[in-house]
Amino acid sequence: MNAPSNPNLLAPRTDRRLTLQEVLNDMVAAKLVSKEAADKLASDRRQARADVHPLIVIAEQKWKDPRNPKKTLHLESLTEWLAEKVGLPYLHIDPFKIDFAAVTKVMSNAYADRYKILPIGVSTREATIAICEPHVREWEEQLKHVLRLDIKRVIANPQDIQGYLVEFYNLARSVKSATEQDRGAYSAIANFEQLVQLGKSGRLDANDQHIVHICDWLFNYAFEQRASDIHMEPRREIGNVRFRIDGVLHNVYQIPTPVMAAMTSRIKVLGRMDVVERRRPQDGRLKTVTPDGEEVELRLSTMPTAFGEKLVMRIFNPENLVKDYRELGFTEEDETRWNEMVGHPHGIILVTGPTGSGKTTTLYSTLKQLAAPEVNVCSVEDPIEMVEPSFNQMQVQPGIGVDFASGIRTLMRQDPDIIMVGEIRDLETAEMAIQAALTGHLVLSTLHTNDAPSAITRMLDLGIPPYLLQSTMLGVMAQRLVRTLCPHCKEKQEIDESAWEMLVAPWKAVTPKGATYVNKGCLDCRMTGYMGRMGVYEMMVMTPDLRKAISAETDLDGLRERAFREGMKPLRISGAMKIAAGQTTIDEVMTVAPPPGGDRRQR
Repeated sequence: MNAPSNPNLLAPRTDRRLTLQEVLNDMVAAKLVSKEAADKLASDRRQARADVHPLIVIAEQKWKDPRNPKKTLHLESLTEWLAEKVGLPYLHIDPFKIDFAAVTKVMSNAYADRYKILPIGVSTREATIAICEPHVREWEEQLKHVLRLDIKRVIANPQDIQGYLVEFYNLARSVKSATEQDRGAYSAIANFEQLVQLGKSGRLDANDQHIVHICDWLFNYAFEQRASDIHMEPRREIGNVRFRIDGVLHNVYQIPTPVMAAMTSRIKVLGRMDVVERRRPQDGRLKTVTPDGEEVELRLSTMPTAFGEKLVMRIFNPENLVKDYRELGFTEEDETRWNEMVGHPHGIILVTGPTGSGKTTTLYSTLKQLAAPEVNVCSVEDPIEMVEPSFNQMQVQPGIGVDFASGIRTLMRQDPDIIMVGEIRDLETAEMAIQAALTGHLVLSTLHTNDAPSAITRMLDLGIPPYLLQSTMLGVMAQRLVRTLCPHCKEKQEIDESAWEMLVAPWKAVTPKGATYVNKGCLDCRMTGYMGRMGVYEMMVMTPDLRKAISAETDLDGLRERAFREGMKPLRISGAMKIAAGQTTIDEVMTVAPPPGGDRRQR
């Protein structure tokens, strides 16, 4: 379905490109800019290159937008204005919603580049083409004739068209070349047994230049989109690539399974993993550099599936992993209570929450602040999330008998002041952590429980005697991550009284004075209304009264009730305070933070 790559075989040309003077005149008429400023720019740019789009030239001036003086006339708003003026739909190009392989078959790269147009969608009835020159239409009839499809023109940002034109075609070319190079190698895949045998004899080299290019694109694109995880999921014919952004997975691209297998092999090579072994899960790590020059570490994990190895890459940016307490989301009261706990010379502190709730970031940030030159900070982790020069970090390796318990036993002989245990999973680890706390060390660890009081009962259930918990436990902090509202598009609105009552009524929390914020959505936040995440916290500092409540017959509801009386704020109240401050929404807190005790609410 490719259109001819020679664009000169056309009807007589009557089209014209936009000129800077023409656009400036229209903007003056629309009262978007003063005549004096327009004339000055036209005069200054008289000798400028003709191939620079007028909207790009105007956007560089950063003129104030008279419709909203707080904003400038940036390129996207100018593009939207142009679309409205010429009566065409405006579209912001979102690569997540475009099938690169399909749209690049609509026309050749040379044809698209000649007219500065970009195919962004194709169906059985029409092809959608992004343009930035509304008066250039000579390509339209020819393309309609060749494709036998209706043509839908949409106005898009000229910089996006140029940038994505290169990216789409280069990526599609690499995938196509890699696929042709490996044609037939995986055609007989029908079940898992055959897959295991075939997986060792694929003909596509992991170091092939096309595979190298695709992997480089994948990493750079993930960094650009603020992804925290990259998922590569093989299927029978086509593999899926997904990014997790602000805790939500987004489909990014579909890649032929043989190409994805070669990509996985290349990434395993970079991560110093066993490339031949595809039947067992493996872990690895690699370090790379973003286009901005920032060092980034990726933790790799593979898992055998019915159609090949699934690869997940967790992205760790050192700048994001170690943060100030306020950046984490601590309130002034939270910071005071947390510093009270970690300020003790010995004892044990637990951080609880489900996977992906930010426990590691909290612990690393805390240890970074505690790691003074006169203090020996040691950790035993599975795996080491981020290599930190100010800590002494040890990796759990069950294959050679190094587990959490034996790791703590080793650290005890290393003259530590502070010990971080990645996770307490069993009685032996719990006993060693408690023993370390008893012998004069500050121990920080994580546990998987729904709230802070549940950590005490979990330790009792593991078999730790109550008297040991009474003498060593300094406190427990439960946490969750909520998405924060995009600062560029959040808007105030009247509070939903019923939703607010459902969230906070059991604790009689302060209301946000009749108003809250809504997540409208804009280009900066990918129309989600959220940008970034922050923590909500439930801190239970052990007081004499709470220590007395720990016994073999400890009742969780009673312990929770007593903790509330001692000043512990539940997760939902922590979230409510962030709603009142305009940082997140009621829906987000309701989704993330459970009510104490399941459906039961405690006052």
